[in-house]
Amino acid sequence: MREDAYMVFCHKVKQLIGIDLTAYKDRQMKRRLGTFMLRLGVNDYLELAELIEKDREALDKFRNFLTINVSEFFRNAEQFEILKEKILPTFIDSNKSLRIWSAGCSDGSEPYTLVIILEELGVKNYELLASDIDFEILQRAKMGVYKQDSLRNVPPALLGKYFLKGEDELYQFLPSYTKKVKFFQHDLLKDRYERNLDLILCRNVVIYFTEEAKTRVFTKMSESLRQEGVLFVGGTESILAPKKLGLQTVYPFFYRKTGEPEIVAL
Repeated sequence: MREDAYMVFCHKVKQLIGIDLTAYKDRQMKRRLGTFMLRLGVNDYLELAELIEKDREALDKFRNFLTINVSEFFRNAEQFEILKEKILPTFIDSNKSLRIWSAGCSDGSEPYTLVIILEELGVKNYELLASDIDFEILQRAKMGVYKQDSLRNVPPALLGKYFLKGEDELYQFLPSYTKKVKFFQHDLLKDRYERNLDLILCRNVVIYFTEEAKTRVFTKMSESLRQEGVLFVGGTESILAPKKLGLQTVYPFFYRKTGEPEIVAL
């Protein structure tokens, strides 16, 4: 498949759903697209571009395929233990409202995990933002209904405290807690970022981004943090030169803002 055909396809995707595939690593993206085309019986990028332009169902399938939505409560539990025991206590102040952003929140498991931790720490004054590029997954997140598999890391005592068990082994995160999260649609590559945040979680979101795109995202996140604020990233997304972004490693995957980025985010 010719490179110019791939670029035509990228242009069509950006036109149709606003996602810039050129910000993703070519090799990984092409491999994933190959799997998707095989599933649909499509032979090349131009044929796929024509299909998603004319067929709404195919477009929806492609959007869902492209926006990776794998999540669970307390994913990488040992890292959330560091967050609870080491990071959050440094922010807790009865006279200050914590501002937290879960970027790429998927089905809501991550921000609702944060709600549980904050409530268990006795934090009463906090603003919790959660965003994703996928509108449909945000609607699911707002509902707060989960299968048992997503809750395997939730201790039984917390499961009984924060969830209501329904039919078909489904669990409802209690509405009194779902309302503590403000969900909104957001594209990390083009939309405006919030400011004056104490904590940003961006975990397993930029894994397929090019290095240039990753640097742009992490720079903008550094700019969004208050001084001494913390960026919490995923296990495959370590920042190689945090000092250039005004950050300092405090624990693996946790970076505290100590200065201003040397790089200007576009």
